[in-house]
Amino acid sequence: MERDDLSSKLIHFTKGDQKEAVANIRSILNQSKLVGGSGFIKGGYRCVCFTESPIGKFPHLFSDENPVKFPYAPLGIMVDKTWLWERGGRPVIYQSDEEYNLLHEQQRWRHKIYDPLVGIDFTWEREWRIKVDELDLDPSKTTVIVPKRLYIEQIKTTHSKRIQGVVLSLGEEAAGFVEPLPWHFIALEDLGVRFW
Repeated sequence: MERDDLSSKLIHFTKGDQKEAVANIRSILNQSKLVGGSGFIKGGYRCVCFTESPIGKFPHLFSDENPVKFPYAPLGIMVDKTWLWERGGRPVIYQSDEEYNLLHEQQRWRHKIYDPLVGIDFTWEREWRIKVDELDLDPSKTTVIVPKRLYIEQIKTTHSKRIQGVVLSLGEEAAGFVEPLPWHFIALEDLGVRFW
């Protein structure tokens, strides 16, 4: 059954102001991996976090009219939910902190506090996690989310300059070993979301 409130894709958004977020996405693309963190994860488990909110909902999430301040930048990595599942990714388990110890130790990395009695409700994030220090990305199965088409052109230009530098330093025969830009892109401006 198709639903407009769920997605078959998962998105990892970067954080920070514009300069920091752009540096983060460039680093992710250059290394072809996401680095796990332990911030806001009870038990200090290192995970890479995603949202399963459909991309069509982002105009609302990033909107100034959204009563919940979306704490992420409009730059990220989108992967197929099945792809992450096969690697061990799972949805978080929303529950009170008192219920944390009821989880089997091997599942505690999935705990996310939820306590509406005191106003703690992050269910709108629809969070998924994978417990890893690093998550290698397959560019053929990854889509890069950018705020504007201009960012796609900048990434392509940077990649072309890098290729030209390799060819100049190693000679024309190196050109056959340089791969074209492997990433797919979606610009949020095409969904009617305006940023930066």
